[in-house]
Amino acid sequence: MNEVVTKENIKIENMIYEIRGKQVMLDSDLARLYETETKRINEAVYRNKEKFPERFSWILDGSDLEILKSQIATSSSHEGRRYNIRVFTEQGVAMLATILRTKVAIEVSIQIMDAFVTMRKYISTNLLEQNYINNMLLEHEN
Repeated sequence: MNEVVTKENIKIENMIYEIRGKQVMLDSDLARLYETETKRINEAVYRNKEKFPERFSWILDGSDLEILKSQIATSSSHEGRRYNIRVFTEQGVAMLATILRTKVAIEVSIQIMDAFVTMRKYISTNLLEQNYINNMLLEHEN
């Protein structure tokens, strides 16, 4: 897969998870990429609630957290937080970039958009390959 990395060689694709059938990024991962504190990300959302409908960003509930834990090799970096984890879809990340408006936020947001596109292509290619294999197996069985 063509990987998108930041200047610290962080693979953004490794920060994209699937929750509620959508690809999302965690507030803490975005803060790390944007070189800010997680609470600053959440403050930006709180101050601009109308720009973040639930389809762009939401706070994880108990079942979401279980799904997230199953996707993260070690969840210790997200435990012990005083507040719930907020996630952002691709549209939410784009909206966040319009609010933060720092040079780092703009540069990183472009890299994140590229990572979402790369992930979609990867998933699409895998689905096509799986469909091809399934068709070959069905033909072989008949």
